[in-house]
Amino acid sequence: MTGKLEAMVAQIRACRICESELPDGVRPVLRISRTARILIAGQAPGKRVHASGVPYDDRSGDRLRQWLGIGRDVFYDENRIAIVPMGFCFPGYTPAGADKAPRPECVRHWHDRLFAAGPKFALILAIGRHAQHYHLNGRARKTVADTVRAWREYGPLAIPLPHPSWHNNSWLNKNPWFHTELVPFLRIKTAEILFSRS
Repeated sequence: MTGKLEAMVAQIRACRICESELPDGVRPVLRISRTARILIAGQAPGKRVHASGVPYDDRSGDRLRQWLGIGRDVFYDENRIAIVPMGFCFPGYTPAGADKAPRPECVRHWHDRLFAAGPKFALILAIGRHAQHYHLNGRARKTVADTVRAWREYGPLAIPLPHPSWHNNSWLNKNPWFHTELVPFLRIKTAEILFSRS
């Protein structure tokens, strides 16, 4: 990572724009390099990731790596895979105990400039509603489920995914096509991009 992109990442990691709105404090989490070929665009770090500073360092990360068919060594090789959430810091919890939505300041201040300075990705994995609205250029459906069902419409650059959280077990069980159709395609596409010699 050099030059403009490196400077941008350093600025994001030093960002304190919404510090007063974050009950657990500021800890921007992202990984990107000028050689990354795949972008994983999620929602925002959870509390565990906030503590570790390592994105997807939890059970949802295990499931996502399983969907992709890769291990931790490849997943965390930022020369190959960028991980840029819609919100860089843990936003806190709702009164019901769920994670809050990503803070909007991140998109307003950083995303367009970061991606303008970054590499041209071969594949963008848009995980969840906020990432899908941003990365699918306004073509996301009304719900995440509807957008994921229409995944073939967004290729070849983007694939919308549900969050790999265990909270989505019920939806995954009710939609077996996800594991029989989308996941095999995703594994093949990931392998072609990351491991092809061409």
